[in-house]
Amino acid sequence: MDFKKLCSIITITGVILLVCHPSSVTAGDIVHDDNLAPKKPGCENDFVLVKVQTWVGGEEDAEFVGVGARFGTTIVSKEKNANQIRLTLSDPRDCCSAPKHKLDRDVIMVHRGHCKFTTKANNAEAAGASAVLIINNQKELYKMVCEPDETDLDIHIPAIILPQDAGASLEKMLLTNTSVSVQLYSPKRPLVDVAEVFLWLMAVGTILCASYWSAWTAREAAAEQDKLLKDAVDEVPNDKAVGVSSVLDINTASAVLFVVIASCFLVILYELMSYWFIELLVVLFCIGGVEGLQTCLVALLSRWFKHAGESYIKVPFFGALSYLTLAVTPFCIAFAAGWAMHRNLSFAWIGQDTLGIALIITVLQIVHAPNLKVGTVLLSCAFLYDIFWVFVSKKLFHESVMIVVARGDRSGEDGIPMLLKIPRLFDPWGGYSIIGFGDILLPGLLIAFSLRYDWSANKSLCAGYFPWAMLAYGLGLLVTYVALNLMDGHGQPALLYIVPFTLGTFLTLGKKRGDLRVLWTQGEPQRPCPHVLLQRSQEMD
Repeated sequence: MDFKKLCSIITITGVILLVCHPSSVTAGDIVHDDNLAPKKPGCENDFVLVKVQTWVGGEEDAEFVGVGARFGTTIVSKEKNANQIRLTLSDPRDCCSAPKHKLDRDVIMVHRGHCKFTTKANNAEAAGASAVLIINNQKELYKMVCEPDETDLDIHIPAIILPQDAGASLEKMLLTNTSVSVQLYSPKRPLVDVAEVFLWLMAVGTILCASYWSAWTAREAAAEQDKLLKDAVDEVPNDKAVGVSSVLDINTASAVLFVVIASCFLVILYELMSYWFIELLVVLFCIGGVEGLQTCLVALLSRWFKHAGESYIKVPFFGALSYLTLAVTPFCIAFAAGWAMHRNLSFAWIGQDTLGIALIITVLQIVHAPNLKVGTVLLSCAFLYDIFWVFVSKKLFHESVMIVVARGDRSGEDGIPMLLKIPRLFDPWGGYSIIGFGDILLPGLLIAFSLRYDWSANKSLCAGYFPWAMLAYGLGLLVTYVALNLMDGHGQPALLYIVPFTLGTFLTLGKKRGDLRVLWTQGEPQRPCPHVLLQRSQEMD
């Protein structure tokens, strides 16, 4: 099998995977509000994450994370304002009745039990507790709300719920040590983290590099074709002769089918999400990443090692491969394998982003939108796809399918690998800022088309479409992050903002400049045949 064809097959498989992209979300989010849990006087707090820092024998120990209740007093946001308070185990354990012993402003830890949360809080406050830690009977966190008919809501101590495993650790501390204290505080996230700035630069830079590479390759192919025609070649040269064998032009039907297949794949991901399925995705991502990294490195190094890039050897199954490809491929395989084995380390995001960016650039080099019509259909379908699987899917599945898949819930892994991520450096809650491959790849198809058109039409930078398309994409992505922060970290479908900015700008400029018909159908300006130009030149002489 020809190596180029094999690469195309692998890449197209990767595209189907990549379009199932999670939208921009932040890791470890707990919603700060919930319309399903209505507020009323005495029960109107926002749900916030709470840090529970423990101290054993005066030495700092483990830290746990809980969620504050709708009722009770709010929790201080700054660590310096939070006092270390002794932790006491409730007796009875569920605190559904008054504790047997009075407390001296201790923090009391109680089990979930079967009574109301507010009952526990009232009993703890009456016994003299300064706060109540409620241990859930499951590993997940739970939102503590008030019953519709409750009236005894004048609670003046904070209430925090912790997951079952955190409760087991705390109880073990209490039973084996004489002095255990806790510090409760709920730090606020910064409005903007530097990770979002770098992620924005990565997304914009990836499209910029991919667009110039795509346009440069198209220009070289057109120049080669013109040269062959000027040399009076009698027959039309084949694709291999003009250097476009690896280019795949999508059409409107494949654009629609593309999103349908992506939806089916997303549902499969959601239903089969597990550790082994994540492992399968890692393998597929590594295959695509190796191909992408190898393609980018060969293209870059061939500028300096031209002879090695143009010298070929026949390899069984893969066909003719250049010496440069043979030299680079083992490094790419080792890089991807190293990332796969150590992907849970704190710095593994660097390898994931490297492989992801290389793969996106390679896909944008191989897959082309031939005209504005195809780009419009593809982005419009992706626009609806994003909205449906982030927002509408909540009605059908009781949770956002795309966000669940992005976070890797029920898999035991930290999300799927098909996304770019950067750790949130100044966020007290940690986590990552992420963006799905599709939020770069799909708009990138239209933006790369705009630069190819500009170069083929010999348009100047100011008169072209590419600068405006890039500006529109950057603004759309910026608005996505603004919306993400305004929505308290709720997952946002990035294409909801990017598509109107990018596609709207392109269509408006095309209409205003009178190029819309050519952009919509042909995708490139009409160029006189080289034979005609030669004949005209001879007639003028």
